[in-house]
Amino acid sequence: MVLALIIALPFFGVILPLMAERLGRSACAVAAGLAPLAALVLLLSQQGTVFAGDMIRARVQWLPEIGLNLSLRLDGLGFLFALLILGIGLLVILYARYYLAKQEPMGRFFAFLLLFMGAMLGVVLSENLLLMVMFWELTSLSSFLLIGFWSSRTDARKGSRMALAITGGGGLSLLAGVLLLGHIAGSYELSQVLAAGYAIRAHALYPVVLILVLLGVFTKSAQFPFHFWLPHAMAAPTPVSAYLHSATMVKAGVFLLARLYPALAGTDLWFYIVSLTGLATMLIGACMALFQHDLKGLLAYSTISHLGLITLLFGLNTELGAVAAIFHIINHATFKASLFMAAGIIDHETGSRDMRRINGMWKYMPHTAMLAMVAALAMAGVPLLNGFLSKEMFFSETLNQHMLGSFDWAIPAIATLAGGFSVAYSLRFIHDVFFNGEPINLPKYPPHEPPRYMKVPVEILVFLCLLVGIVPAYTVAPLLAAAASASLGGELPQYSLAIWHGLNLPLLMSFAATAGGVLVYAFRQPLFRWYAGLPAMDAKLAFDQCMVTLVDFCRLITRRLETGSLQHYLALLLASALVVVTLALGPLPQMRGSVELSPIDGITALGLGIMALAGLITVIFHRQRLVSLLMLSVVGLMVALAFARYSAPDLALTQLSVEVVTIVLLMLALFFLPAQTRMESSSMRTLRDFILAIGCGVMVAMLAFAVLTRPYETISGFFLANSVSGGGGHNVVNVILVDFRGFDTMGEITVLAIAGVGIYAMLDGLRLIQPHADAEGRSWARDRHPLILATLSRVLLPMALLISVFIFLRGHNLPGGGFIAGLVTSVALILQYVASGVQWTQSRLPLNYHRMAGAGVLIAGLTGVGSWLFERPFLTSAFGHFEIPFIGEIELATAMIFDLGVYLTVVGATLLILANLGKLTQEKPGQEVL
Repeated sequence: MVLALIIALPFFGVILPLMAERLGRSACAVAAGLAPLAALVLLLSQQGTVFAGDMIRARVQWLPEIGLNLSLRLDGLGFLFALLILGIGLLVILYARYYLAKQEPMGRFFAFLLLFMGAMLGVVLSENLLLMVMFWELTSLSSFLLIGFWSSRTDARKGSRMALAITGGGGLSLLAGVLLLGHIAGSYELSQVLAAGYAIRAHALYPVVLILVLLGVFTKSAQFPFHFWLPHAMAAPTPVSAYLHSATMVKAGVFLLARLYPALAGTDLWFYIVSLTGLATMLIGACMALFQHDLKGLLAYSTISHLGLITLLFGLNTELGAVAAIFHIINHATFKASLFMAAGIIDHETGSRDMRRINGMWKYMPHTAMLAMVAALAMAGVPLLNGFLSKEMFFSETLNQHMLGSFDWAIPAIATLAGGFSVAYSLRFIHDVFFNGEPINLPKYPPHEPPRYMKVPVEILVFLCLLVGIVPAYTVAPLLAAAASASLGGELPQYSLAIWHGLNLPLLMSFAATAGGVLVYAFRQPLFRWYAGLPAMDAKLAFDQCMVTLVDFCRLITRRLETGSLQHYLALLLASALVVVTLALGPLPQMRGSVELSPIDGITALGLGIMALAGLITVIFHRQRLVSLLMLSVVGLMVALAFARYSAPDLALTQLSVEVVTIVLLMLALFFLPAQTRMESSSMRTLRDFILAIGCGVMVAMLAFAVLTRPYETISGFFLANSVSGGGGHNVVNVILVDFRGFDTMGEITVLAIAGVGIYAMLDGLRLIQPHADAEGRSWARDRHPLILATLSRVLLPMALLISVFIFLRGHNLPGGGFIAGLVTSVALILQYVASGVQWTQSRLPLNYHRMAGAGVLIAGLTGVGSWLFERPFLTSAFGHFEIPFIGEIELATAMIFDLGVYLTVVGATLLILANLGKLTQEKPGQEVL
């Protein structure tokens, strides 16, 4: 319950800043911070259990048959990331209070931020991999809203679309990988997947699984060659950038590397793909960061480089490498969040992020300068700051890999080179922004320190950089041990967080990187001239061109396929089905199987003949709409009789009820159409349709013959055996609909309600010219509502409703149920509209069909939610026998409540469509068709 509440609180808190916005900016920020603060308190209350090495789990069955459950887990790794998400999230909320302009919709901003926060918490606290993927995709959607918050700016819109396209595509790849992973492990529960690590790595599908999962990781964490989206996401407000780069979004990818490390790591393929990708990303990001003139651009590429460093550490296949990676995740979150906030302060107070203009800021904002310089030195890995400790562990681990043979030296050499560039761009951040002369043409001059509380989040984060760098064993050690132990899934290797490990090769590499970085920055001008001479490479333009090419290709395919002709679409569909089924039946040695055919009696043969004849007449007279409609009704009636003939009374009742409603609907629609359609089909089209009809008819007949003459097993035995014991009903069909496959029925009535509302929306306000005569020129009867029909309909209504109630109540044990009862009620009510008109009926039956359909779906859904309260799968029904005074013992089942939802939805949606057809035509106010 605690874990679910931690995730749910940010989602519930979305509404608070929207409501508090009118009370002022401070009230809005306070309202936004209430939910994360409460979630943080709940998280910290579990610290003792997690640091003791225990795992907290919570599980509610949802769709166990497909392996999707609401399963959550809190171990050291989840605790670490949840702490970063909530802790830095609260600091970002405080910072954003002063960063956003007065005219900006702060409530909407905080609502998006809380939505994103909840999605990230769902990712890091999910025990079920399918549930994790759902939250993973929600992070992509919510980050799209945050990056594009300034929707009036072109760069914000394009940056958000790019981020969504790249990370969303990676999410689809991750979903495929997770499905295969669950298939191999036999479960989507993370505990079982991690325990099956050896079986996963030994499986033939392991390379496919690994590549699919890593595609999701690399796109989310901006690894080469998918790194280009992250700098363009800098169009977001700086609080968003600080949050995305430090604790969320891009950290989701490396979190998944840490989470699935026991299951996927340890192979040569893992080493080559993960480590080399991280190595390339680290070097490219570090080099590109040096040449950026935009302050946030420099920080964005530095994030890419540090994410590459973390990925490389996980790819080295060493336990200490994984520990160092998690340590650097902690350190990077603190100094990168503070750097982005400092960059936002500078932008906020100067109106520019161009490092060629914002010089000499030490003179104007010394406090901010001191904070930013400490954070930048931590990013460079200077001793006595947290970045130095994890960088030294990183250098040490690059020396301990031996997978490249004679080229083992390459990884530590490139790591040292990237470290040198890290020092160089950190020095540029410090020197160009805070020194290097006076500012040049600033939009806001002179700059000054920001409001006091805008600096508080930066002060807290910089203080943590110092505290961890000076006394790591007393600050970060327990958190690191808990997180690393959870990631490795076992005992931790021996490591030390001491500041001084003596004179060794990693320390020498650190000195070399520092000295090299100073030299690179000292000779930066020739490097800048060389970089300026390179061919222009704009990832955004290349991405836009790819999108344009893709859209043009889709348009070409669309023009070829979507001709606007329903006949064309049906022809393609039928031709494809004909080809696929023919190819499937081709390898069969013979069409007939070993099962003997059932004899056909005369009554059945007569019914089939009438059905076939009615279908043939429908085709021959299809241009005469009324005749074809009558013949279609004959086909429907014969289908209902066929169901009754083969002991399916429920299906027969349903078919008969649907047939009546459909005929009424089509008759009302025919009122507005010509009685006869004009000839449109050419001779070639007629020939095509004839060939398709014959081919598909023969194909379906052959398929049915091949299947029915072969022995096969069905699941009907399970339903027959468990209908009474599991669902409490003797009517197996109804028990299937409301219990065994209630989720399917839930989806169907939801679609029905949406269809009803959609059709109503299309018909609302539409007015058509009412025809005064039929196709032969005969005038319509003047009496719109015949007395006999009106009188009989009013007598039949209570009888029909009584029958409807009877069918509804007996549905669980005898033929009937909510769907059939709803159709019977709908027919009885629509008869009132036809017999007496819309106004007369609505004045006496003031029913709101919108609310009725919505209430039906809501009741059905609440029935399923009620199952969770008793720790049962969604929509599991309960039943029992009860003694009622003067009546006796009766059986009651919760499935009746679900069936009531079905009943209300059917009545509401059907009447929403049919009753409003009568309003389409009216010559004068109050005059209608019905």
